[in-house]
Amino acid sequence: MAESLPLADRSVREVAVSLRRRELSSRELTRACLDRIARDAGRLNTFLAVGEEAAMATAGDADRALAEGDDRPLLGIPYALKDIFVTRALDEAGAPTGGLPTTAGSRILEGYRSPYASAAEERLGDAGAVLLGKTNCDEFAMGSSNENSAFGPVRNPWDEATVPGGSSGGSSAAVAAGQAFFALGTDTGGSIRQPAALCGIVGLKPTYGRVSRYGMVAFASSLDQCGPLTRSVEDAATVLGALAGHDPRDSTSVAERVPDYRAALTGDLHGVRLGVPREYFVAGMEPGVEASVRAAIDQLASLGARIVDVSLPSTDRGLATYYIIAPAEASANLARYDGVRYGFSAGASDLLDNYRETRGRGFGAEVKRRIMLGTYALSAGYYDAYYVKAQQVRTLIKREFDAVLADCDALVAPTSPSVAFPIGAKVDDPLLMYLNDACTLPVNIAGLPGISVPCGLSDGLPVGLQVIGKAFDEPMVLRVADAYERSAGYADLRPPTSV
Repeated sequence: MAESLPLADRSVREVAVSLRRRELSSRELTRACLDRIARDAGRLNTFLAVGEEAAMATAGDADRALAEGDDRPLLGIPYALKDIFVTRALDEAGAPTGGLPTTAGSRILEGYRSPYASAAEERLGDAGAVLLGKTNCDEFAMGSSNENSAFGPVRNPWDEATVPGGSSGGSSAAVAAGQAFFALGTDTGGSIRQPAALCGIVGLKPTYGRVSRYGMVAFASSLDQCGPLTRSVEDAATVLGALAGHDPRDSTSVAERVPDYRAALTGDLHGVRLGVPREYFVAGMEPGVEASVRAAIDQLASLGARIVDVSLPSTDRGLATYYIIAPAEASANLARYDGVRYGFSAGASDLLDNYRETRGRGFGAEVKRRIMLGTYALSAGYYDAYYVKAQQVRTLIKREFDAVLADCDALVAPTSPSVAFPIGAKVDDPLLMYLNDACTLPVNIAGLPGISVPCGLSDGLPVGLQVIGKAFDEPMVLRVADAYERSAGYADLRPPTSV
């Protein structure tokens, strides 16, 4: 079926083979994506900035390199960056280079142009990938639906009345809609995996420290992690191979050997022990979601995996723990937006008034809510009762994962308790919105790798299966997800927009 798909809807692996055979060019691939962006991006609101001229020029360079026999796996492949990664737009003298702005989905950074590139942009550039533009996201990556962007919500290409998930909703919708062959997102509490599930694509959150965070606009520094959104598990393995590795500019980056991730994709699960945490089938989970996930687990068993029931009893404490730690770190990280150094400034003559007016007008409601929560949790009277206690529970959650994974090769669970929901359905109930991440955020708390892979449809909308692994054991996570993807037949799942 893959060969019958429109060019813009094919996988990285498929078009990479065609590029090397000289059956098509990078300029053709890039034009196919740009045409899809021109057709659909305005309606879906997926992109905040597109660099058409620069993308076509980079594609031309890639074609010349391909003609000379360069075989880098991502050479000539068009991709998109979540607008939470800075991209170099100024030279050393501060003059514009024609690069893209960085907004983090916020009015307080509207029009900001960075003097340096993120590690992600550098590494993908070194791999020969072609940057198309920057995708819409929840403001400062704070959200589960992409409705918190200052530039309007992203629409899910499966049903434009529904959300794509968040905060990497622009990236996930762009990949699902054929506007990029892959995209990067960030995952603080599920913001790669949850939108991947809702948009019917693959989303990989690596182990904390596996991929450099240099040049990622910070939300919660002990939780944030960069990762790929792709159309197949093999594509995710390829992109991770380009991104992973130690970066001395990031103090949280780990000097761990980078394996050949694609070599792990054997398709063989015989002897693999997979745990199913009973707590992840949460109250209120949609019946169609649970049925699809349990059918996927049965499929894994038919492939030779041994399925075992396990318990992670502190799972129900994960939500409260996350919403103390993440806002606390956000309140510290966002203090730098003061209207003095960069970004939007209200221009008030009095310094304190300028702080108030800049932040009052520049930050959206959700960002203000989390700053207030975090500042409260860090205040002198409540630091021990809330923040310190949350860190203690975080340690407990990590220990429970370690204990269960000592007897299992990986865990399998739902990614999201629901399919994509209507735009506006949960915006007035923050607690209900936060529950969308109940199945994903414990993985961030523990710093472990996780991936979401499509496992069917419920009411015509995609459902995601989550695979969780041991720290730095992305090869096993990818192996399980790839074996399921090969057997289940959902690798060519595409939304109605792909026509």
